Formats: sequence, structure tokens, C-alpha cells
Amino acid sequence: MAINFDQYQTFGKDQFEAIQAAATEVSKQLQAIAAETTDYSKRSLESGSAFVEKLLGVTKFDQAIALQQEFAKASYEGFVAEVSKLGELYVGVAKEAFKPVEGAIAKVKSAA
Repeated sequence: MAINFDQYQTFGKDQFEAIQAAATEVSKQLQAIAAETTDYSKRSLESGSAFVEKLLGVTKFDQAIALQQEFAKASYEGFVAEVSKLGELYVGVAKEAFKPVEGAIAKVKSAA
């Protein structure tokens, strides 16, 4: 009976350490996501401000339309790139968060 308890205690300790390590890594990755989101927001605000400044300097309607189209295209492309990048970062968070579960499943399968 003591052997089973010791095995159970070791398994619990190992899983706790794995969860702790995964939580630390997930926290780091979430901080990276927050930093990336902040950077994108700053770039977007700067881009919008530059667009308004350019728009105020336009004298012809055609120039205003062309400038607006250019800004819309650049904004869309930037948004799509940012969403893709954030998607990859979130996939990394999900993988890290699931590692302790994978480890537990592997240990249960090997013990059976």
C-alpha cells in the first residue's frame, strides 16, 4: 500500500511542477501578446494621425479619394498581418497550457 501512495505522491508532485512551469511560460506568452497588441495600437494610431495630416493638406477631391483608398488598403493589410501574428501567439499559449495534460496522459498510458 505504501508503494502505491508513494507513486501517487510522486505523480502529484510531478504534475504540480509541470503545471507550474507551464503557467510561467503561458504568463510570458500572454505578456508578449499584450506587448504586441500595444505596439499594434500605437502603430495604428500613428498611421491614422499621419493620414489625417495628409488629408488636411489635400486640395483636390480626387487626391483625397486616392489617399483614403491607400490608407484603407494599408490599414487592412496591417490588420490582417497582425491578426495572423496574434493567432500564432495564441496557438503557442494553447500548446503550452496543454503540456501538463499531455504529460499526465502519457504517464497514465505508460503505467497501464
